[in-house]
Amino acid sequence: MLLNDRTVVITGLGVVSALGTGLDKFWQNVVAGENGIGEITQFDASQFSTRIAAEVKDFQAEEYMDRKEARRRDRYIQFASACAKMAWQDANLNEGQYDPQRSGVIISSGIGGIATFESNNFTYFQKGPGRISPFFIPMMISNMASGVVSIELGVKGVNYAVTSACASSAHAIGTAADMIRLGRADLMVTGGSEAAITPMAVGGFCSMHALSTRNDDPSHACRPFDKERDGFVMGEGAAVLILESLAHAKARGAKIYAVLAGYGATADAHHITAPDPEGRGAMNAMRFAIQDAGLSLEDIDYINAHGTSTPLGDPAEVKAIKGVFGERAYKLAVSSTKSMLGHTLGATGAIEAVISALSLKHQILAPTINYEYPDPECDLDFVPNLARQQEVRAVLSNSFGFGGQNAVLALARYQA
Repeated sequence: MLLNDRTVVITGLGVVSALGTGLDKFWQNVVAGENGIGEITQFDASQFSTRIAAEVKDFQAEEYMDRKEARRRDRYIQFASACAKMAWQDANLNEGQYDPQRSGVIISSGIGGIATFESNNFTYFQKGPGRISPFFIPMMISNMASGVVSIELGVKGVNYAVTSACASSAHAIGTAADMIRLGRADLMVTGGSEAAITPMAVGGFCSMHALSTRNDDPSHACRPFDKERDGFVMGEGAAVLILESLAHAKARGAKIYAVLAGYGATADAHHITAPDPEGRGAMNAMRFAIQDAGLSLEDIDYINAHGTSTPLGDPAEVKAIKGVFGERAYKLAVSSTKSMLGHTLGATGAIEAVISALSLKHQILAPTINYEYPDPECDLDFVPNLARQQEVRAVLSNSFGFGGQNAVLALARYQA
């Protein structure tokens, strides 16, 4: 991997998750293998087949925005705004250090403001169309997190959202990196946000039989690659990364977490929800990301897997990893941090990119918790139950979405 002035580096991170709000608390709990999954408290789920989720418990919107503004924003927009401010502060960006016209925002959501949609739909049927909130549309649409962040930060370059289900924020980050590499921006604020623990969203996934029904044991419900897995657990949260060209970051003396070295995106062209059972689309996305980064297979030490804890998805991803790496697959560390965080849908790629960057920075691998019963179809090193200190030179972060949409980010350790 050769560095040049347009090499993309990560200089700021912000996160809201079921394992905590704020980077230090989040990373401490990830490394400790804490579990963020419990009974749903945001609505009465007693009649649902799944009654558990990974909820954000410590977030106070008023700590990051005016109370009046908070009331006019869906929860997913609140998360994104808070994460962007954390990441901006973490990057130590000050006026005069960046050109607003050469700085952009791409923050995505897979579902957008579904809580706002549900509440206003109820209002419509109970009280009529005249009582629908005038903020209903800007609270609901999935591009508004990106719009709000650009307003708050005064960033005036490219601005939009990418929506590709659970690959949304990985696509957002990869696209933002391309903007820098193509010379269309020097700085990008990017990531994803999701707050979809609502009756309709949970009910929809229940109807698909996609969710774990281990309601009596929520702390062990999400068990990626484990033989006893029975579905994914919904989560909520957000993450935002500050990306800069290496020349821009060096000119202002920025700290650098990692290099965002490559990006691969493909489609399974197979099924609306099920992955290609042979993992061919995922395989190609990983290959493209490695090639794009100028890395070799031997450079990759760790994969932050999509690893949703579903019967079909996990073995397909393992096949894809073996298809790319061959015998080297057995020497790789592969973990799924969804075991702790749940599946945050459109935010998952961003949250896992943060974990990947911190793994490179601190040379620590996050564990796959709840790994108890090996599955012959899933026979790799899943960093079971305990974090591991080891050399990490380069990482792949996998994200795959309904519709067969695949996005893989390749990150590498930065050495000046």
